[in-house]
Amino acid sequence: MKKSKLKLCLQLLLSFMKIGVVTFGGGYAMIPIIENETSKKRKWVSGEDLLDIVAISESTPGPIAICAASFIGYRVVGVIGAFMATLGVVLPSFVIIFLISMFLREFSSYDIVKYAFVGIRAGVLALIIKAVISMFKKAPKNILAYIIMAVAFALVVLFSTNVLVIILSSAVVGIVASYIARKRGKELK
Repeated sequence: MKKSKLKLCLQLLLSFMKIGVVTFGGGYAMIPIIENETSKKRKWVSGEDLLDIVAISESTPGPIAICAASFIGYRVVGVIGAFMATLGVVLPSFVIIFLISMFLREFSSYDIVKYAFVGIRAGVLALIIKAVISMFKKAPKNILAYIIMAVAFALVVLFSTNVLVIILSSAVVGIVASYIARKRGKELK
């Protein structure tokens, strides 16, 4: 392996380990941190690319953060990059959960731990809201996008529709609308 590839693999591993260590609350809470590390700081992907990566990660099996790490790692170095980024994002959680599981009964009975998790949940909610705002800013701004967003939100909130159905239906609507727009000589933005 070339020295530059090895260096990038190490950077991917360490960057995603840092993301994995500091993030609680799952994939949506990780999005702003992934964006900061991979798009703003390292410039491995653009903000628009990250939006596409998150959309693809939501529609593929597995947690968003792991899928996003795999996609970004693959884009940067290829298969070995995907492996290193995925290992990096998973390893801290695995180690932390393994250690906590060894002491879970005693650990959860401490008031300070209960209070810490109250604070962590509030922080996670803030990170999720930040991810929503960031993704909204980068999302297409047209009437179709707003309609899809509103219908998808209503279906999930009011009818508990399966998220996979929402994502696949949204993709189909986007493909059909783009096809119709191209037939008319316009571009759907």
